[in-house]
Amino acid sequence: MNERVVPEPQRRRRRPTKQGTVLSEQIIVETALRLVGRHGADALTVRRLGAALGADPSALYRYFRNTDDLLLAIADELIGRARRGWRPTGEWRTDLCELGLRIHASYQAHPQAAMLAAHRTTGRNNEMRAVETILGVLRSAGFPDREAVRIYHAFVDQALAFAALDAAALALPAPAQAADLQVWQDRYGLLDANDYPHIAATVRLLAAEMMLSGYPFALELLLDAVEAKLPGAAGEAGRGRTGRSRRTPRRDADRTDRSRS
Repeated sequence: MNERVVPEPQRRRRRPTKQGTVLSEQIIVETALRLVGRHGADALTVRRLGAALGADPSALYRYFRNTDDLLLAIADELIGRARRGWRPTGEWRTDLCELGLRIHASYQAHPQAAMLAAHRTTGRNNEMRAVETILGVLRSAGFPDREAVRIYHAFVDQALAFAALDAAALALPAPAQAADLQVWQDRYGLLDANDYPHIAATVRLLAAEMMLSGYPFALELLLDAVEAKLPGAAGEAGRGRTGRSRRTPRRDADRTDRSRS
């Protein structure tokens, strides 16, 4: 793509494409998500996207400066989908837990796109709203601004790091996924207990655990540490300001099953 983009008021295509679609930024992003999901990162080209839309590839210049601009829009769409339908409860730990799980789930729903986009900073509307929301949760809970910013950084990086890691596993061909998981039984399960006593003692648990994403438990651990930093937390015998238990409920239903094809 070139480096020119048509201003917003001039973007609308008056005539439908060959497939009867009136182009918009949202339509292009959704189509790009489907293409990348089916065919991987190599599908993110002007030619293939134009063909999928039934439009001349040059029409995409009206919406995006280049493919990197489109990639940032895809990343921002994944963030927006994570926030869609979320409602704050007013309890900071519950709200952060739900946001983290939603971010992770949104990227896992599009693993090929997640590998391309999880590390990007979009500077777009959905991302800015997410940053504002998370900082608002932390500041409203009573964290000083410096702590709120540091916690935000750790919280988001943890969610996106696990999103990228789990997406990479999900994006593997099904035989490779199965082979990776089978290693825990075929190799670790046969290790000599004299040489590897700790693995031998826990191998069944280990094999079952490694089929799942570690993110929900890692999030729980992070929130435990964050809660300990809350002003006044030390004097509340490990309970939050609302009197609720520190422990975040384990949500196995939301955990990524890495055996999924």
